[in-house]
Amino acid sequence: MDILAMLILAFGMSMDAFAASIGKGASLHPPRFREAIRIGLIFGLVETITPLIGWGIGLYASHYIMQWDHWVAFSLLFILGMCMIVDGVKNKPSKEEKVKCHGFWLLVVTAIATSLDAMAVGVSLAFLQVNIVHTALAIGCATMIMATLGIMVGRFICPLLGKRAEILGGVVLIGIGVNILLEHPALP
Repeated sequence: MDILAMLILAFGMSMDAFAASIGKGASLHPPRFREAIRIGLIFGLVETITPLIGWGIGLYASHYIMQWDHWVAFSLLFILGMCMIVDGVKNKPSKEEKVKCHGFWLLVVTAIATSLDAMAVGVSLAFLQVNIVHTALAIGCATMIMATLGIMVGRFICPLLGKRAEILGGVVLIGIGVNILLEHPALP
């Protein structure tokens, strides 16, 4: 795989994390750059690890994983999205009580949900002659950049949407999950 193909793959894999981080950024008051970097690092680290896991699994049991990965991703994204929608519909706390940073484990679960497609790519890469470490690092770096940018974009969306920003973020997460289901090829 040449460098251009690796970069296209890396940024393609980061789009789910970008969309999810926009929703996360919209629900923060206000997201500081340090928090955006923190979230970007968490998303990037998870997105670096998942293709490596997928590659290892691909060496042994790709048939079984590829049958279920899309359902796991959809379920996680649906649950997280519904939680955001419910929180957005509830009465919002005052501006001083709004979330200043997201919990570590919530971010990890969101990152895992958006990176299961990278695990599936890792499974596929197990059958090709590629340097999985370089590819995984490229995916992780691209995701870190895109998730950090997504948080900052969410910062500008929040004032425009007000209370509906968190609802929109939840809808985006559910949409990503539905898209994963629709794009997954039917197995015989």
